[in-house]
Amino acid sequence: MNLLITLPSSQVADLHVVELTPQHEELLQKFFEDNPDYFINATGETASPDEAHEAIHDGPPSGWSYSKKILIGYINKANRIAAIVDVIQDLLAPNVWHIGLFMMDSTRYGTGDAQAVFRGIETWTVNNGAQWLRLGAVLGNKRAESFWESLGFIETRTREGVEMGKRLNTIRVMFKPLCGGTVAQYLATVERDRPEKIDVLTDDIFDPNP
Repeated sequence: MNLLITLPSSQVADLHVVELTPQHEELLQKFFEDNPDYFINATGETASPDEAHEAIHDGPPSGWSYSKKILIGYINKANRIAAIVDVIQDLLAPNVWHIGLFMMDSTRYGTGDAQAVFRGIETWTVNNGAQWLRLGAVLGNKRAESFWESLGFIETRTREGVEMGKRLNTIRVMFKPLCGGTVAQYLATVERDRPEKIDVLTDDIFDPNP
C-alpha cells in the first residue's frame, strides 16, 4: 500500500487544492447549501444541517476494507469552495480507488472545470499506485451518466432500491481501468461488482451533478 504524501495538483487556474478537515466544516456546509440541486437530485431534499460534518467524518460502510479516505477541496480566490472530491484508497481491494462525492459549484457547469478536476485526480491516483477507479452514479441522471461515460467509465452492474434520503435510487456501479486492465480482471479483483452478485444494499457514494 502506498501512503498519500501530496495532494493532487489543480488543473483549474483560479483554484488551489486543500484537504478538507474539521476546521473547514463551516465552509463546506456553505458550499452544500449554495448547491441544493446536488442533494435534491440524489435524495429528494436539500442538504441536512450536519451534511458537512458527515462528509468529513464518515467513512465506507462497516466491514469494507480501505487504506485511507481523503476529502479534497478546490478553493477559489475568494476563499470559497468551488469543487470537492471524496476519494477512498484501496477500497475493497488493493489498488482500487473509489471516487465518492464529486461535486462542482453549479456556476461552473459547462465550463470544462469538472473534466479538468477529474484529470488531476486521475493522474494523482495513478501516481500513488491506483490501477482502477470505481464509483456509483444514479440511473436516470443523464448529466452524471454522460459525464462518467465520456471519461471512460464502464458499468459492471446496477443496484436497485438504494435508499438515499427520500428517494429509492438505482445505482450504476462503474469502473475505469488505469493500466490497461480488462473487465474480467477488474471483476476478479472486486467480486462485489460482478453483475450476478447479490448483496445487502449499502451507500455507494456518487456524484449526481458533476
